Amino acid sequence: MIRKRKKSPVIPGVISLISALVLTIYALYTNQGETEQRDVLPSSFATHRVAKVIDGDTIVLENGEKVRYIGINAPEITKKRDCFSSEAKKKNESLVLHKEVLLEKDVSERDKYNRLLRYVYLTDGTFMNKTLVEEGYAYASSYPPDISRQEELLEAQREAQKNKKGLWGACPKPR
Repeated sequence: MIRKRKKSPVIPGVISLISALVLTIYALYTNQGETEQRDVLPSSFATHRVAKVIDGDTIVLENGEKVRYIGINAPEITKKRDCFSSEAKKKNESLVLHKEVLLEKDVSERDKYNRLLRYVYLTDGTFMNKTLVEEGYAYASSYPPDISRQEELLEAQREAQKNKKGLWGACPKPR
């Protein structure tokens, strides 16, 4: 006599769960349906609204905190105005002003001007520090000990230089 094996209701549920997980991971890592590269968002970080943009690498949050982007340096807005400083500020404004951002700390809490030192992300996962460098609005600059994303930022700068993006194509002698 041949016994028929009962089908377990758990197996199809587990298979569905695994399939959904695999598809989600695939979509995240292939940027399916997106033309721009997105970075993985830091999980469990509170969002903050940007109230003001000081320049290409510094913002002010609604709570009044000034935030300096880690690992980059944008052309300075001074009396002599560095080449591409106005463009860097305008680009930063267009990307973050009045938007929600997430902040990620590296090692240091604040710089000597009492600004928070952070990697900045848009809520869609765009890594702002990298975006400004790869589009040629800022340089990659390392300030130890806050260097966990240094290689990623340097690679973005090499690509911007190679493609003469932003300041790399517009300024006579960047840096």
